[in-house]
Amino acid sequence: MNQSKCKYNVPLREVLVAVNEKPAGTAFIVDEKDKLCGIFTDGDLRRLLLKGRNLEDKLLKEDLGAFVYAEEGESIEALIKKTNKIIKIIPIVNREGHLIDYFRNEHKTHFTPIAEPKLKNKEFEYLMDAFASTWISSRGKYIDQFEENFAQYIGVNHGVATSNGTVAIHLALKALNIGEGDEVIIPDITFAATANAVLLANATPVIVDVEEEYWTIDPAAIEAAIGPNTKAIMPVHVYGQACDMGAIMKLAQKHNLRVIEDSAEAHGAEFEGQKVGSFGDISTFSFFANKIITTGEGGMCLTNSAELDERMRVLRDHGMNKQKRYWHDEVGFNYRMTNLQAAIGCAQLEEIDNIIKRNNEIEQSYIEKLDDLKLFDWQTTTENRKKVVWLVAALSHKKEAISKVLQANNIDVRPFFYPLTDMPVFAPYAHGENKISKKLSERGLNLPTVEQVDFDKVYELLKTIS
Repeated sequence: MNQSKCKYNVPLREVLVAVNEKPAGTAFIVDEKDKLCGIFTDGDLRRLLLKGRNLEDKLLKEDLGAFVYAEEGESIEALIKKTNKIIKIIPIVNREGHLIDYFRNEHKTHFTPIAEPKLKNKEFEYLMDAFASTWISSRGKYIDQFEENFAQYIGVNHGVATSNGTVAIHLALKALNIGEGDEVIIPDITFAATANAVLLANATPVIVDVEEEYWTIDPAAIEAAIGPNTKAIMPVHVYGQACDMGAIMKLAQKHNLRVIEDSAEAHGAEFEGQKVGSFGDISTFSFFANKIITTGEGGMCLTNSAELDERMRVLRDHGMNKQKRYWHDEVGFNYRMTNLQAAIGCAQLEEIDNIIKRNNEIEQSYIEKLDDLKLFDWQTTTENRKKVVWLVAALSHKKEAISKVLQANNIDVRPFFYPLTDMPVFAPYAHGENKISKKLSERGLNLPTVEQVDFDKVYELLKTIS
């Protein structure tokens, strides 16, 4: 707690550090005699910065408003009465007015969401640093840092940050000159963004079936769909599972095809010891709020090709010539990430291994707690295909009953994606009957992948339908 305490006359930057310590979002301000004279939150800091103050200005006593506190010895009931949905933290002082402890009442809802961002590292610190720098748009040190560090994490040479994962796919297609008359082979089990990006590039998606064991695109189905107009394969590492990149890269080499890896849901997954996103000509990632790491909205294209890296940067930045400012050689896009988003991404990336470990532990807790109910077939993992947990994913013949009872008790459950070819807008692009995709979608569901899951409660609820 001492790290959350600071003097009233220190620079706001030091207050920011204290705010970032536990209890999250609050600093306890003391005077020259070490007596508590106020509390300061991240919201208070934002308001000062918006009024024109900067992080080097000192915190003044007049910056502190009235605050609620408790005296040593007050009962828990009394402390709870002093809290509400806004006031969650009550500092506790002794007779001399010195801070000795604090009480925190979370006032948390009983709703358990399917996912939530894990923002417990230096996200706020980096965000406010970017804010204070005034580089809040599409240039700034955090963009370069995030691109370089994420590319290094995956094991490739170049990263091009984008405003979201969908435009990352579109940018990759355009950089590879894939367009009208070209076909791109994609899986039937994926989010619609995969198909949408192909169609927005004026190319034609060819939608094929997936592997029953791994749920990812079936190399045999890819090979059967290759024709004279096939230009690219777009494997999707769905629900954190690595595609069979060995077989896919062999097919691409054999038929002279491009490979774009849609890795939106699989940050850190591996195929034969190599991270997904490092195999194809270009790979794409999403940093939406429910992804393994997030920038709120955001995405990235990765490549080992210096030529493709340069082309994506030009297209991303309105098609502007890099040597001749405001001269446009071709039609481009504004697909840029902001420095503010990238600042959050840098902090998230520092924690990615811990986030993956935590998600894996959540999945393991489900397996250990629920396995004797015989309700679920859990996602496969093997030595050569090291999955990560994006959302805890499983199959069940009692999917509807499970979803109904958990949602009735404020525990969110999500179904698998519908097969693309079940939807009229994408049905014309089906290649084959894609029976496995339909079977998996009918049985697949995602369980909450958050720290506050009450596994005992989930067990008791599901025991009634096992």
